[in-house]
Amino acid sequence: MKLQVTQENLNKALGSVARVANSRGTLPILANVLIKTSNNRLSLAATNLDIAITHYIGAKVGQEGSITVPARLMQDFVSSLPEGIIKLDLKETKLHVTTNQYQSVVNGIVADDFPVMPAISGGKSWTIGGGLFKKALQQVVFAASNDETRPVLTGVLLQTIDGQLNMAATDSYRLAEKQLGANKQDVQLLIPASAMHDLLRVLGDADDEIKVTHDEQQVLFQVGDIELVTRLLDGKYPDYKKLIPENFATKATLKRADLLNITKVSSLFARESAGSVTIEADEADSKLSIRSVASQLGENTANATAKVKGSGSITLNSRYLLDALGAMSGEDVVFGFNGKLEPTLLSDPASPDYRHIIMPLKS
Repeated sequence: MKLQVTQENLNKALGSVARVANSRGTLPILANVLIKTSNNRLSLAATNLDIAITHYIGAKVGQEGSITVPARLMQDFVSSLPEGIIKLDLKETKLHVTTNQYQSVVNGIVADDFPVMPAISGGKSWTIGGGLFKKALQQVVFAASNDETRPVLTGVLLQTIDGQLNMAATDSYRLAEKQLGANKQDVQLLIPASAMHDLLRVLGDADDEIKVTHDEQQVLFQVGDIELVTRLLDGKYPDYKKLIPENFATKATLKRADLLNITKVSSLFARESAGSVTIEADEADSKLSIRSVASQLGENTANATAKVKGSGSITLNSRYLLDALGAMSGEDVVFGFNGKLEPTLLSDPASPDYRHIIMPLKS
């Protein structure tokens, strides 16, 4: 293998794929990145056997070839190099990396041993706007669980309901749902949240269209010069639609920034009580107040003006409330609940396509 590539392109591609490489695995080659020439382009790929990312970049190829080299070393090394042309020359299993100022040799492992994810054959394909999908991921993926004892909840659900594509995630304490518009395909995918975090990272700022291809075991996302393929999770996702209340005994509409500010202040006093804050809606005074008490630190009550229908109070985890408000972008927020033990719903009156549920704490 002999080729020339720009430092900028090689650094960008290594940044896309290297984080998937797993240095703690039992197979040493999983800590490596596969560097391979194909059709006068250079492809870089990494996998942890559940997720694989491939990034294609332009290169001036003199001789075809492939090798795997340590991902962490290669990423740190290339990012430290000055901008300009990098020459890669493979001699047996040693990759010679040369620039105007540097001559380095990286020891590799032959590419024949590198595991390849099986190709998706006979699957379904559809496309979606990159900007829309990225926004949905930012609003939903953080609500997925990290608890491996309930693997189904560590996934993000993509499904069509009545011809509309929905994305949802829950850890059983909160739930985020985003509607993504019409989709003609019958979609029912449970995708690991870790893969969705990686996809969010590689999407970047480009608004390229994403091509999605999937079968029973895997899903492939293709965006620009990057491909991400991941195994799907097994199991039946809970019927979360039953959780979402339609009517509320207490409903407050207020500025999102106001609710965010009073929650932030109250959360400082709620650290001792695992983030617990009590929210009270007062119809007569047209206000929403948040109270937090810490026996060691003191107590705090913060108020915000709101349009309130039906008075009541509920106790929530302030961190979940801050996460939900941070995921929303509208000017106003509607905060509705039914009694102390029923789920709370946050929504944007101007964008009914996003809903966020938080389960109350026992006060």
